[in-house]
Amino acid sequence: MNTPSCLPVSPAAGGMIPSFGDDVAVAAERRRGRGAGINPSGRFEPLSRSVFDDGWGGQDELPPFATTVQTEQARSVISRNDSPDIFFDRSLNPYRGCEHGCVYCYARPTHAYMGLSPGLDFETHLYAKTNAAEVLERELGAPSYQPKVIALGTNTDPYQPIEKERRITRAVLEVLARCNHPVTIITKSALVTRDIDLLAPMAAKGLAKVVLSVTTLDRRIARAMEPRASTPNRRLEAIEKLSAAGIPVGVMVAPIVPAVTDSEIERILEAAATFGAREAGFVLLRLPLEVSEIFKDFLLREFPDRYRHVINVLRSMRGGKDYDAEWGKRMRGTGPYAWQIGRRFELACKRLGLNKAKAKLSTDLFLKPGNGGVQLSLF
Repeated sequence: MNTPSCLPVSPAAGGMIPSFGDDVAVAAERRRGRGAGINPSGRFEPLSRSVFDDGWGGQDELPPFATTVQTEQARSVISRNDSPDIFFDRSLNPYRGCEHGCVYCYARPTHAYMGLSPGLDFETHLYAKTNAAEVLERELGAPSYQPKVIALGTNTDPYQPIEKERRITRAVLEVLARCNHPVTIITKSALVTRDIDLLAPMAAKGLAKVVLSVTTLDRRIARAMEPRASTPNRRLEAIEKLSAAGIPVGVMVAPIVPAVTDSEIERILEAAATFGAREAGFVLLRLPLEVSEIFKDFLLREFPDRYRHVINVLRSMRGGKDYDAEWGKRMRGTGPYAWQIGRRFELACKRLGLNKAKAKLSTDLFLKPGNGGVQLSLF
């Protein structure tokens, strides 16, 4: 039978190909349709637990990883940041964890705060903030609240598959629409087109913008890296539908994976512009904390012949490390290769007319709940 073990996690050394071995690998049948191939313990856990075959067979006794959703009663939903290298200072995430299973997701390490693994747990153990809309309305109505653009979906995707049933993101948008509050949505899902009836009137008032993240146009690579996100073609179709509805749409070429997807920068921008995108941005692959181990395991499974090259090029842009979290460097990297990516992106955008004029969202129409005709107070 399979026996759980308690073993220390040893990081990969130097530029050698690490051997994750059977002590952390999860059988393919158990993780079918998932992005991560391992489920390492979070960094706050005192022991590292993993499963290995003790030679007695019985691997089939372990069930496949199934998606489970727990409800969470949030006490607050608007998160604030003072990072100088991102365009927003507040965000909202209706869910914890993300079923899209993007193997490179920089948000994976947040699951460690829940006592769960940033690996397969992140994409199978989900939390839904069922009272998000109610709490949002309360926070917007606070006497001290001053409106600024809220970014929706910065940590996990607001339109991941469970949104079809839960509809928490839609409830949040309904609150923002009633209050005339500006919002920018970032997603990899074509499900965003479901809410065009809300977003189009908001966009007409200068209150809404949508950004579709497109990592690759290669369906096979997309299936491997982001298994439950919308296909590249469906994301392009979503750009077209949103644009036709008068909603400002942008494309985020993110993340750019060196030696895997970096050759597609121009093609992604051309396709997005053809389908109606008018703005564009990019982010270099980020591998913070546990994401590094998870992504390396992915490379060994899917692109073993490129492993050394991908890691070496990435480290050349990260000061010799897997990741550099310094502001100003974490999104774009440094060095000749990073410079080349930046110039290619800029030249393609200029040629395609992208970013000529960026949609600026307005805060002038904001109606505070309980004070602006949205909801009257009892006292």
